[in-house]
Amino acid sequence: MMKILIVDDEPGIVMSLEFLMKKEGYQVYIARDGAEALDIIHQEQPQLVLLDIMMPSVDGYEVCRQVKGSDLLRQTKIVFLSAKSKESDIEKGLSYGADLYLTKPFSTRNLMAKVQELTA
Repeated sequence: MMKILIVDDEPGIVMSLEFLMKKEGYQVYIARDGAEALDIIHQEQPQLVLLDIMMPSVDGYEVCRQVKGSDLLRQTKIVFLSAKSKESDIEKGLSYGADLYLTKPFSTRNLMAKVQELTA
């Protein structure tokens, strides 16, 4: 079963993403901040991480930098889901090695199509 980690500090977003991913048959892990995300990524090695940027302690950019900088973890797909919608924010996210950057609010249909593409 494919493993997906959802990283966001907004409970409503976490709940709806968890519902969507479980419905599609993914094994879902949840982290509320970047430090917790890094712990879970090292322990469970999910195939894909849905990652918010603005979070307490370690932000999403740093999580992405550490994952993509690791020989063991760099194959992990990273999808930023962020309210930061400036072109410079998107470029920064992609420059850290993210596979995709979607701005909030996002289409769940589009998100699921992209997740399926990235985990195929």
